[in-house]
Amino acid sequence: MIIKITKGTDRDFLAIVRNDGSTETATFPKKGVTPHDAIHYFVETELNLPMAFWGMVAKGHSPEDIQEIAKQAGHASASRAQTPDEHIVQLLQAERLVECFESDAWGAPADAETFIAIAATACEASFVAMPALTPQSIEAVRTRIAAFQSIWLVAKAGHVAEFQWDER
Repeated sequence: MIIKITKGTDRDFLAIVRNDGSTETATFPKKGVTPHDAIHYFVETELNLPMAFWGMVAKGHSPEDIQEIAKQAGHASASRAQTPDEHIVQLLQAERLVECFESDAWGAPADAETFIAIAATACEASFVAMPALTPQSIEAVRTRIAAFQSIWLVAKAGHVAEFQWDER
């Protein structure tokens, strides 16, 4: 699957071409200095989470529909805390880790031990096990995010970042 994220001024744009030729487009507001969906890509590919956000999109789900799928399958929140259905576990694991890596990339990075403790707490709050994290895997994701940010932050509106998602 080909993923293209186009930088906008007040929002960014997503264009997807799946391996079967089907397409999706979406827009999403800016949440921070790096597109949330790009962080998902780095986390999910580096930590081998093939059934998280991008894996679900590759299987035919619309990015906009994934939030509703998670809600229906038991995504934990303050009002509906419960153990999630198995088919969204990697989605929730990825989301918690993406939030940790976003915070990490937007501020001063924590040492690996602290990062792992924070990620474990985040996963626990969503009733999912934390994926295997090591200092090396954390550094690998951080390196990919930093390399992306070094280009994205200085790029003008209209810049396109392209990623290849290989189905596992």
